[in-house]
Amino acid sequence: MLELTKVLMEEATEHATVLVDEILHSIFFLGKINDPQYPPETIVTDAEMLDGLKSTCPRPFAHYSSQLPKRSPFSCVLDMIVLLTGQENEEEIKEKVREITSQLCSMGKTKPLKPTTICVSQFQNSDRYYGVSMSTDGTNPGKIMVAASCLSYWDSYVAGAVMTYDPNNDKKRCFNGPIKTTFDGTIKLPDTVRFKAFNILQGTPLSPCRSCKNMFFKTDEKKEWAYGTCAEVESLSKLFKNVKEVREQARLTMENNMDENRKKAEESVKTELGNLLKKCNFEWSYYSPQ
Repeated sequence: MLELTKVLMEEATEHATVLVDEILHSIFFLGKINDPQYPPETIVTDAEMLDGLKSTCPRPFAHYSSQLPKRSPFSCVLDMIVLLTGQENEEEIKEKVREITSQLCSMGKTKPLKPTTICVSQFQNSDRYYGVSMSTDGTNPGKIMVAASCLSYWDSYVAGAVMTYDPNNDKKRCFNGPIKTTFDGTIKLPDTVRFKAFNILQGTPLSPCRSCKNMFFKTDEKKEWAYGTCAEVESLSKLFKNVKEVREQARLTMENNMDENRKKAEESVKTELGNLLKKCNFEWSYYSPQ
């Protein structure tokens, strides 16, 4: 991320600085809730770089143990790459993501915070919007980041879909609570939306998993992943946030999607998030990068 900031145009450096601040906090937070814990000095092992980061980005060091990030680290990397490359240069973006992911894979047998999938969505001739799969290691960190993104970062339509689940497939749901009886936020996407995922390292197209089918569209794929961890979620959330026309055309598929029921679903997720953070001895508010 620091290397990428050096080649950005001057007008983009402020945005890039915020992304560096955000990714540091997100990584340090995940180190804090890991078992065993990894404090910042065990993550940034170069003493000179550590001192430099404390000087230029002091807030992540001050707040990683008390404030919750809104998204996973590699999501910040993806935004930096798009900022650097330009959203229209899809193949260059995918190649840069592949290059960085390959570097992470070469770090050894440990599991770095690397995604496996990138998704691109576009409505007619709109800008392209990119997402990567949730790059966290372990069940509880993944659940925490999905919940935080639902409550604070993703578009409310997309978050609503993630907060629901197929009642016949409880093992893949992210959250406990009475969600299925109060709110169904699944979405029917317009046919005019281009929505395609790719394996990052191999570059091959991927079919949406069955969890994505339950939330968004049809697929024959048998595999499924925990709701909210797929690259499609982040990509579609960005599309909805930026293209109002496609959001207006997307239809909620059930009648029980009233604001009151949505709030009940959000409260269930918020309670689940609080319980997960208590297990990590973590008191929290949301972090705002600067």
